[in-house]
Amino acid sequence: MDVSDLLTETYDRLPDLVRAAVDGLNPEQLHWAPGPDANSIGWLVWHLTRVQDDHVADLLDTEQLWVSGDWAGRFGLAADPDDTGYNHSPEQVAAVRPESAQALIDYYEAVSSRTGSFLASLRPADLDRVVDEAWDPPVTLGVRLVSVAEDDLQHVGQAAYLRGLIEADF
Repeated sequence: MDVSDLLTETYDRLPDLVRAAVDGLNPEQLHWAPGPDANSIGWLVWHLTRVQDDHVADLLDTEQLWVSGDWAGRFGLAADPDDTGYNHSPEQVAAVRPESAQALIDYYEAVSSRTGSFLASLRPADLDRVVDEAWDPPVTLGVRLVSVAEDDLQHVGQAAYLRGLIEADF
């Protein structure tokens, strides 16, 4: 297995995990949070998708799907390319209101499809290319892709945990 196959295998697991975390939940359940400063399932899945969309669009030097499509309206938000959920206040978290579980699934699948095409085109030498010099040491393409995968996997796991809490309560 080469490194492109390894990354593809990692990212290809996420759509099923996202679907399992949200499928069948209603808008109220997607918005539920276990405490006043906690994240909801809807926010977690929206955020992990926004991070992947933002970072992969940057790597491709193209516009994010969030701003080029009608995604923002399906979440009750503006199509702000800078809003990925980082440093969201509790009020901003609460403002993320997906219209349905399908909205989360559809947005994630669109982002995932673009990511998959990008990963399929990678060669091992590409992973050493510096993509962000704002860090010390500078971030390479390989490190950025691992970082996005790690962030997405953590958040989808948190969403799955919250789903378990919801199913116990509802």
